Amino acid sequence: MTVDAHSPAVRTPFIRCAVVGDAWNNAAVNTDSFWALIEECRRQTQSRDGRLALLRSELSRRPIAEIARFQVCLDRVTDQACTWDLMAAAERIRGHWSCQDVEFGYFGLWMVGLGRDAFTRAVVRPDTLADTAEVRWLADRPRDEWNDNRPEWGALDHVAVQAYGLRTGEADGYEDAFDEAVEAERGDEVFRGLAGDQWDVSEEDEAARRLPQLSAMFACTPFPR
Repeated sequence: MTVDAHSPAVRTPFIRCAVVGDAWNNAAVNTDSFWALIEECRRQTQSRDGRLALLRSELSRRPIAEIARFQVCLDRVTDQACTWDLMAAAERIRGHWSCQDVEFGYFGLWMVGLGRDAFTRAVVRPDTLADTAEVRWLADRPRDEWNDNRPEWGALDHVAVQAYGLRTGEADGYEDAFDEAVEAERGDEVFRGLAGDQWDVSEEDEAARRLPQLSAMFACTPFPR
């Protein structure tokens, strides 16, 4: 998923990255090793900034092709979350804003941060998001108090390109080269886009049938801007 313009690369201290490397086992990047890295960073810290720093540092020590492959894995995983049912879940949690592509993209990236098990279950049955500690935390507070815990994580989509900049040593102008490397790794793979049937989460009877737990936890009121 493509989000806002890339943030500048930031060099991070070499801290605890050997542990992350051990968890990843120096395996070539594929779906399993992608999730192993996400899970290890999640175990080390619940701070989103902290996890991004660990990911950026680990990736920046990898060959350029593997950094690009990480982005391909991220795109492939988040594409699995592109369903109308998950769009409805995102709208319910957010308060029935109509999710645009960018907002829904941020939501899918946030779901990756929940870990492989929670993500996989939610793709099959979005209402299982209600079982996660992160969503229960949101449900216990007014939306205007969510602050940095909002269900969005656009910064995750920048971490590979930042690592690429660190790896190549380029201060700027490397984004196009990164995009080309990603396209080369992606090859002929085509992502599906939104799957399933669209429905209106503001229809309470339908929402209660399809998303019983989330509908009970979150009222259909606007998310404050």
